[in-house]
Parts: sequence; C-alpha cells; structure tokens
Amino acid sequence: MQQVTLSEAFEGFDEQWAPRVAAELNGQAVKLAKVEGEFVWHSHEDADELFLVVSGELDIEFRDREPATLGEGDLLVVPAGVEHRPVADEEAEILLFEPAETRNTGDVETERTRTDLDHLN
Repeated sequence: MQQVTLSEAFEGFDEQWAPRVAAELNGQAVKLAKVEGEFVWHSHEDADELFLVVSGELDIEFRDREPATLGEGDLLVVPAGVEHRPVADEEAEILLFEPAETRNTGDVETERTRTDLDHLN
C-alpha cells in the first residue's frame, strides 16, 4: 500500500498531457496529468473514462452535444465510444480513472500518444 498526497504528486512533474500512474487496482489505473490548451479529438471504444479536476478548470468538448465545464472537485465520466476533446484555457491538474491499458489518445495516434506511462515514486 502506498499513500499518495495529490498536491505533492502534482509538484513532482511539469510536463503537460503526459499522465503519470498514481495507483492501480483491479485492472484500473488512477492517472494524474497537468493539461493546458486543446487535446486531440478521440474516443476509447471499450472503456469509460473518468475525469476529476483537482485544480483549475477543464472543458470536455463533444461532437454531438454541448461541452461540459468542470471546476475543482467536479468529475465526469465519458462513456466508452463517445468522441471527446479535453480543453483547458489555463493549466489544470486532473485525475483520470480508467482501465490500466487505456491509451491517452484512444483511437488515434499523435505526438501526444503515451504508451509507457511513468509511475509516481
């Protein structure tokens, strides 16, 4: 068992759009990321994705509905197969919860795709 203090964990890295694994359980991963600007449009065919905003504000844009705006302490589950794009006007710190093998860019391959995620120390 390893206790994680989110504020300390976020202080441990600066790179944006590069999730770090904070914990794993039952085939799921708790990932932390710093984000700013627009991410890529993508979906996760077989996995729901939970977004929890730890600090800042995050918009989740959708092709077929109005965007969701999440503030500190807000969470949203994007169902499997729903195309979405996270956007943060200013840096936000977010927690993601999804199956451990879920790729950050889902069904697309870009320069932001991360397959070997760093784990927090």
